[in-house]
Amino acid sequence: MPRYEYRCRTCGDTFELSRPMAESAAPAPCPVGHDDTVKLLSTVAVAGTAKSSPTPSAGGGGCCGGGCCG
Repeated sequence: MPRYEYRCRTCGDTFELSRPMAESAAPAPCPVGHDDTVKLLSTVAVAGTAKSSPTPSAGGGGCCGGGCCG
């Protein structure tokens, strides 16, 4: 089950809840009991290797490389 992070606007506490995706936007009272909370945007880290794209040759292809942007 996904974990979502919320912040209480009343006391400033940040807390996490595990809940179904369908309930991610539902109100989430803070652990102290305040109801004025907001869901925070999560950052996702993806590990892996990136393949480098080929270097365009001088004067060939591409919009600006081919001179069509004039």
